[in-house]
Amino acid sequence: MIKGMIFDLDGVIVSTDDCHYLAWKRMADEEGIYFDREINERLRGVSRMDSLQIILERAAKPYTQTEKEAMAARKNDYYVALIQELTPADILPGAAETLAALRQKGVKMAIGSSSRNTPVILERIGLSTAFDAVADGNQITRSKPDPEVFLLAARLLGLAPAECLVVEDADAGVEAALAGGMKALGVGSAAANPSATYRAKSLAELKLETVLG
Repeated sequence: MIKGMIFDLDGVIVSTDDCHYLAWKRMADEEGIYFDREINERLRGVSRMDSLQIILERAAKPYTQTEKEAMAARKNDYYVALIQELTPADILPGAAETLAALRQKGVKMAIGSSSRNTPVILERIGLSTAFDAVADGNQITRSKPDPEVFLLAARLLGLAPAECLVVEDADAGVEAALAGGMKALGVGSAAANPSATYRAKSLAELKLETVLG
């Protein structure tokens, strides 16, 4: 029986995809590196430094580690400025209703996100107190598909991995959930992932009774 649900943030609770894309695009353009939305899709669920490595596949010159860290920090500055504009209106369809239903059912809820900006985003969209626990990029050293962030979330909820269901929109997140011994609900682009335990186009189409057991 599922006693806890762990939600990825970007693409599941709120869409910050465009903020990420615009921030990476600005940084890449400044460096003269080709970057488009197709490449941006490869960054879904990937840590900031790993995302930068993907972008640098198109770079015409090598970069030192110090330069890479400066580029990633610059991108993050652009991104942080963009997410300041988020409001509760940016919560994805079905997310608020799902959280309310889970609260009524007594199911514990956590965020499991690789983003270090998770606290800012939750505050901007009015959900900073909606979860029983938050595990994010500020507390982990390994990004998805490593299960570290989900295992931390389960631990913070006081639950065993087998008692948790992870909601993810990225294949790397589905892989991480399964590697951590949890069930995975794939939504968005991950709804087509055959490895996901359950699939739904969005939380708006989710029937909780089918996944809670």
